[in-house]
Formats: sequence, C-alpha cells, structure tokens
Amino acid sequence: MISARERLASTNLDYYPLLRLADAGIGDPGRLPVTVKILLEGLLRGVERGQVSDVSLRALARWPEAPPAGAEVPYLPSRILLQDFTGVPAVVDLAAMRSAMQRAGKDAGRIDPMVQVDLVIDHSVQVDAFGSLGAYARNIEREYARNGERYALLRWAQQAFHNFTVVPPGMGICHQVNLERLSRVVQTTKDAKGSYAMPDTLLGTDSHTTMVNGLGVLGWGVGGIEAEAALLGQPTYLPTPVVIGVRMTGALRPGATATDLVLTLTEMLRKHGVVNKFVEFCGAGLSSLSVPDRATLSNMCPEYGATSSLFPVDEQTLRYLETTGREKQLIELVERYTRAQGMFRTDDSETPVFSELLELNLDTVEPSVAGPKRPQDRVALPAVWQSFTSAFTVDEKPANDDVARFDFEGGAADGTGGREPATAVMARPTQRVRNGSVVIAAITSCTNTSNPSVMVAAGLLAKRAVERGLRVSPTVKTSLAPGSRVVTDYLKAAGLMPYLEELGFYLVGYGCTTCIGNSGPLASPEVEAAVENDKLNVVAVLSGNRNFEGRIHPLVRASYLASPPLVVAYALAGDIRRDLSKEP
Repeated sequence: MISARERLASTNLDYYPLLRLADAGIGDPGRLPVTVKILLEGLLRGVERGQVSDVSLRALARWPEAPPAGAEVPYLPSRILLQDFTGVPAVVDLAAMRSAMQRAGKDAGRIDPMVQVDLVIDHSVQVDAFGSLGAYARNIEREYARNGERYALLRWAQQAFHNFTVVPPGMGICHQVNLERLSRVVQTTKDAKGSYAMPDTLLGTDSHTTMVNGLGVLGWGVGGIEAEAALLGQPTYLPTPVVIGVRMTGALRPGATATDLVLTLTEMLRKHGVVNKFVEFCGAGLSSLSVPDRATLSNMCPEYGATSSLFPVDEQTLRYLETTGREKQLIELVERYTRAQGMFRTDDSETPVFSELLELNLDTVEPSVAGPKRPQDRVALPAVWQSFTSAFTVDEKPANDDVARFDFEGGAADGTGGREPATAVMARPTQRVRNGSVVIAAITSCTNTSNPSVMVAAGLLAKRAVERGLRVSPTVKTSLAPGSRVVTDYLKAAGLMPYLEELGFYLVGYGCTTCIGNSGPLASPEVEAAVENDKLNVVAVLSGNRNFEGRIHPLVRASYLASPPLVVAYALAGDIRRDLSKEP
C-alpha cells in the first residue's frame, strides 16, 4: 500500500499528495484533468482507511488508459446537500432506522450521518401574493401554514442528529446558499493521526447541485437513496470518467451576459453529446469570468446533460471567497493546497489531457433567450418571435409571408385559426391578453440571481424605464425571488430596489418559486379565464433553468429562459413577439 500522507508546507495539516503516485510508478497525475485529480485524491485517502480497493486507485491513476473490464471508481463525498422536497423522505428513513434499532434493543444513536449534511428549505414557497410590499410576508405565512408538520420534523432532525444542519425557510435557495456560505473548497478533518486537508466534495439531492462546480468544488445531484447511503458512509460507484474539456478564449462583448453564455453552452454541448460525462473548463478566457458567471454555467449542467462541469480554482476563486467573507486562513489554505496538488489554474497552465477538447470563443456570444419548450433551444433576440409562432401558430399563419410579417409587427391580423386581431404596438403595453402575451415575468432561480452583474443590470434597466414613464401591464404577473438575502441587500444599497418595485418586481420570497412551477395563479381570474376560454398560447419569461411545456404554469405553454434584464424588458414589452433588438 502507498504511504500517501505528509505535511502540507507552512501549515499544521497533513494532506495526500498526488505526486506520490508518480513516485510509486503507478501513473503521472501532472496533466490529468482536475476532475480526475479530485477523484484520485479521494481514492488515496480511501485506500489508507481501508474503504476502497488499491485496484481502483491503480486503475484511475493510469487515466485515460482504458481501465480493466468492469472497473468502477468509488466516490466518498465530504458532505451532503439536501433540499426540503427530497430531504424530508431521507429524514423519515433515518428516523425509521432509529426506531428499528430501538425495537431491537440496540443503540438508536448509532444511526447518525457520518459526514456533514446541510438541508436548505427552499422548494416549498409559492407565489400566492405578488406586486406589493407585503407579498413576501404573506407568502412565507402561507408556506408555514402548508408545511408546518414537515418543518417540525426537520427541526427535530437538526436536534436529534449530529452533523445535520437545517437552513430555515426564507434564507435562500440551496445552491446559492451552498455557493455563498457552505462551501469551503478545501475541507479539514481529523483522525487518529491528526488533522488533514482534502478537497471539498459533495452529493446533493437536486440536479442543480452542480452549481458549486463554478467554485471549484466537485459535486452533482443524485437520488435520495444514493444520498442516504453516502451520508451513512457508503461510497457511490462511478464508471471510469469520460472528461470533456471546454477551452474558452476571448471575453464576453458588451451587452452579452453570463446568461447568454450558458444558453450558448447548453446548445453547443447538447448537440455534441455529454450525457453521463464530466465537463471541465480551461483556457485563458476563464480569467474574464467571475465565480458568479461560472456558477451560472455550472448550474445548467443538467440541461446540457453532463454529470458535472468543473472550473478549476484560480485567482477568481480566491477573490470570490474573500468577497463573500470567508476567513483569511481558509483562503490561504485553498491556494496553498490546490497549488501543491496541481489543481490551481493560471493562464499559463498546460491544457490537461482530456477525453475530448472543445473550443468556445466568448467573443461570439450574443444576447439570447431559450425556448419556448426546451432549455437547449437558444434563440437570438431578433428571431424570438419566429420561434414562438413556429412552435405554436404554424398552422394559423396565412400563406402570404408578408402578411404574416406585418401581423407580428403589430399590423392587422388576417384572423385565421381563431386568433384575435393584434393591436398596434404602443409605447405602453395594452392590457389585452392575446397569443404571445407575456403573463409571467419572473426574476427567479439561483441560476441568475446568484450573479450580481445581471441583477444590477435588471435594476438599472428598471430605473431607466421608470424614469421614462414606462409601466408593466397589470396582466403580467411580476415577481422577484432571489436565491439569497444578499441580493436584496445590494439592490437596496445601490438604490435600485424601488425601481424594480415600481415595475411590479416586489420580493415574493427567497426560494425556487416560479422556476420549479410554484408560480401561483396568474395575475387575475380574468387573465386565466381569457387564456382558458380563448385557448390562448401565452408566455412566461423567467431567469430560470428549465422551461418544459406547462412546467412554469399549467395554462402557460410557452416559456423562455432569459437574463434578469431581459425579463424586465419583456415584462415592459408585454408580448414575446416584440423584437427587443430593434424596438424600444
């Protein structure tokens, strides 16, 4: 067995240096992807503790050589992330196991998480109230009324189990809380030999757990049973990883956002095919992307189909840790540890050896949305109206293309297919609901609300709109549901919150809300009646990550994913058929 442990320079901590593998002649970790290095480090520790086989370590150390038939990689995360929908059944199972131990006359206290478990309550809040200062208080009151028994169980669990922490309702979305508060990038722990450092790794019971990959933390979403096994110390077994490199060059041009980039990336990787593969980013272009930008890209990893999408630790990572208030000692440890393990990226770093290497020039990214039915269906702004009409009104178009174009530019419609005549485009949106009307405009989801650049952009756009006398139609249900309280703090500090509120984007909660379909009723019973009675194809625009037909609201078939400023813009436009690249 390899003697793998030694002291990390300038610290009082041990670590498991990957270079020992080369010394032992069983591989050269130098140019391995960071994803593989993290998995390999876990095996080094596991072998010493007798948790995993030396055979698994030797097979992965020779990556990318073909492994022996049937070879698997045991993965033992350092912590588990739960949310309330999937976490409650896990707690019930743990409680049932304790009851079984008690009935058998055994020590029930032995049923206890062996790693840190954090459960964030974020999935239960619904947008019942909106458009007023009291909306948040009303929604959280309704949330507690609906979920009192479940929340009592979670409160008991926090008191009953060690290593089990519950983040209460109204604090944020689990992935954004994980990014801003829970993740350490490098963990420390203690055993009989003393304290040692290791990569921060996790499994989560939510597919978008991958958001934390933007911070350099490896982790992904799994089912509840897998998470329960992991928190009880059992490994998750993976096939030998296929790692797809994405080399980024250039920088985003003015007007393009991280949202536009992630929609471009999702389209690109869906076409290439990365299902059940690991994605890792490299290249000098990474230096222009902040951690919030990266987190947006990693958040939508499930939408492009990969298992994880890792950004290596670099100067941007250290800067984010400092900005979010992590202690100086931790930041120094993160840099020292990742440099020692060859996991720290610079613009001069050699490109790792990947299974495949793709290229993405950030200069080519343009303002976009995705929809109306799938997150990989990216549409540049000038073509949005065409994407809507081809998806929902293709049989209703007149034969004369010029007439069709005139119709959707705001002229008189031909009236075919039962579609009501379109009204002329006005400086202020009409209050009439019709095909293409935006009935939900939601700044929501950790995908984008974790990124100050796009949230401030939304606030600035709202400010300019209010100053010019623009208003949002009362037929549009507007809402603001950030992934953490930090967002409203800086929007208020910047003086932008009043302008968002003036347009109807009042705080409705700190949770998933509209992104997972908890959008509540539409703006009024009259709007719902119009949609149902006239069989209208109306639209939701949200800063979320999924838009499958009917997901956002059962009456809303079309949904477009967009950056927060574009959510504000489409709320003002009131109709998805407006070309925001040309029309004011």
